[in-house]
Amino acid sequence: MGRAEARRARQRGARRAEKSGGGIRRFFTWRKLLGTFFGFCLLAMGAFYVVYLMVPVPGPNPEAELQSNIYKYSDGTILARSGKVNRSMVDIDEIPKPVQDAFVAAENKTFYEDHGVDIKGTARGVINTLTGRGKQGGSTITQQYVKNYYLDQSQTVSRKLKELVISLKVDQRKEKPEILEGYLNTSYFGRGAYGIQAAAQAYYGVDADKLTVEQAAYLAALLQAPSQYDWTSATDTSKKLVTERWNYVLNNMVEENWLDAAKRSGMTFPVPQKPKGAPGMEGQTGYLVEAANQELMRQNEDIKEEDLKAGGWTITLNIDKKRQKELEEAVKQQLEDQLDRKGNKVDATVQAGATSVDPKTGRVVALYGGVGATEHWVSNATRRDYQPASTFKPLVFASALENGSETQDGRQIGVNTRYDGTSKRPVEGSDTPFAPENEDDVSYGPVTVQRAMNKSINSVFAQMIVDVGPAKVKKTALALGMRDGEAFVERPAMSLGTMGASTWDMAGVYATLDNHGKKVTPSIVKSAEHKDRTVRLVEQSGDQVVSRETADTVTSVLTGVVKNGSGHEANTSAYAAAGKTGTSENNKAAWFAAYTPELATVVALFGEDAEKGTQVTLTGTANSGRANGGGFPARIWADYTLDALGGGSDAEFDLDVAETASPDPEPSQSTSSSPSTSATPSDKPSEPSHTPSSTPPTRTPSTPTTPTSPTPPTPTSPTPTPTDGGTGGDTDPDPGTDPGSLDDKPIRQ
Repeated sequence: MGRAEARRARQRGARRAEKSGGGIRRFFTWRKLLGTFFGFCLLAMGAFYVVYLMVPVPGPNPEAELQSNIYKYSDGTILARSGKVNRSMVDIDEIPKPVQDAFVAAENKTFYEDHGVDIKGTARGVINTLTGRGKQGGSTITQQYVKNYYLDQSQTVSRKLKELVISLKVDQRKEKPEILEGYLNTSYFGRGAYGIQAAAQAYYGVDADKLTVEQAAYLAALLQAPSQYDWTSATDTSKKLVTERWNYVLNNMVEENWLDAAKRSGMTFPVPQKPKGAPGMEGQTGYLVEAANQELMRQNEDIKEEDLKAGGWTITLNIDKKRQKELEEAVKQQLEDQLDRKGNKVDATVQAGATSVDPKTGRVVALYGGVGATEHWVSNATRRDYQPASTFKPLVFASALENGSETQDGRQIGVNTRYDGTSKRPVEGSDTPFAPENEDDVSYGPVTVQRAMNKSINSVFAQMIVDVGPAKVKKTALALGMRDGEAFVERPAMSLGTMGASTWDMAGVYATLDNHGKKVTPSIVKSAEHKDRTVRLVEQSGDQVVSRETADTVTSVLTGVVKNGSGHEANTSAYAAAGKTGTSENNKAAWFAAYTPELATVVALFGEDAEKGTQVTLTGTANSGRANGGGFPARIWADYTLDALGGGSDAEFDLDVAETASPDPEPSQSTSSSPSTSATPSDKPSEPSHTPSSTPPTRTPSTPTTPTSPTPPTPTSPTPTPTDGGTGGDTDPDPGTDPGSLDDKPIRQ
């Protein structure tokens, strides 16, 4: 090939290459690219329009309109409303304009001008979701309202697209104030508070219409991270962040001319209050509601806490509204009005608890859990961390009767069986040494079981539990209604009530004795209804757990304690009563457990250092020395019972006793270290009688004159130191003296 041909060939190749490149350039011209882009946009807009038409505005999600639980008194009147969502809806007109502005400044300054969506923010959220880089940001108030009220909190592309579409529709259909109202009522603020009203109460203890601008700015800032920004539990870093956010909100308000700059410069950060119980649970209400919830869950394993929080329950309690009020008033008048909780360190530690039960049905008709559920959440009515002390002694005697037990010298134990009441007398027949000291180290010599119960003589019941057998006594106690536990140890010290128990437990035990030995299980729930559940309730009265003769004999003895013993503060001609006092070691708890034929009630005082979480002595309560069971608890019991029975009752105990109870009379005794001796026929007194008063008594029951008791003799027997612990007993004051005089005696430490 010549040079000319080669040149022509190169030129033809170049032209072909030029034609090829020019074709690609002609295909990707800017006009075609622009047309393709607009075509894609039109296609996307068409697709979005189809989605817009297909996606309706749904109804509210279940969370947005969760029902509260309704709790009622036994007569059907409303006690409380509660549920999973602590929410109280408020109209936008009830929310001050500056408070509204604070939230708009924090979340969406263009709220009043936009069309309900933030395209950039939504696009960013979609990209973040697709790439796994976390939650979206930049949503408008309308979008957040739609998410809270119509959708859910899931982070998916489909949910975000629905949010966008529904937000546009909602913005068209609703006015801005209505949208803002919905947003403020559905947002979660932490502390279990949903909505601005619940948040205002939870963080500042005021209603939404009383919020200041500073407080509103904090709540608005809080929405970004409720748990992290809660000031009372926040880290230093979180406190710094929420403070910066608070300043950001206020500065935005100034920028939008919603807040005067001069006023803004003088504002300081409003530290919120410490968390409290849910609104509506103040006073005794929270204790009653919690007791009902716990009972429902205990009786129905398929009912969980989350089920109750979900709402929709109508729960009627056995609580008698009138008796509940009377119990609260009795505690106030007989105890709280006597205390100086702010000026007296001992008074500040006093906790009162009480449970009142109908012995025929087991219904808990009144309950006192403490000073208030939002101030002291632990219910003093149901707590089991204190010893019941000498209120356990009747159970030792009941077990002796039920088992036909005998003394060490072979005599069957009964009401008039004599025991040695010498203080610090070592028990006989036990592998575990035990020599308990009586109250104030008083020795009584030979005494009947009746007198030992009246005087709550420790040494007698320590020997009796050995005679019966600790294991048998525990079995009887559990059958009567006490709860087992690590502290319920089968040894002689158990006779002094060294295990843990609640007023609820002991009310059931004493109600069972009142019910002639037929088991009574305290129950606070009368009925529980839910459209999606079937609820069963246990029988409140059950089997015969001890014989009628045993129960009635114990009742007969306990009437003597009220008439002539440590429970004399409850004695009145207005009603028949049987009961027992109890004061635990170091005076950390004081009890009075007693009943009439119609009502069984247990009242207790506990010494508690709430800050340290420790039990402390009650000595010095109301500047009156020792707070024994025969003092404040007995007076509260008497005050309440008198009114609960309508000023009194003619009902009598219908007793089938094994042996006639002795109200008190005893021959003179001399101290003896020998084992108990048999009672002579002349020592057996007649059964006590009860004559109701024809005149209704005043609120405070009358106190009769107690027959003169013999002077306790000086012990001559050895007095070894107890090796198994011990619990102080309760003694009645000497006749003719001020019942409170015992309080001046030093307590055994």
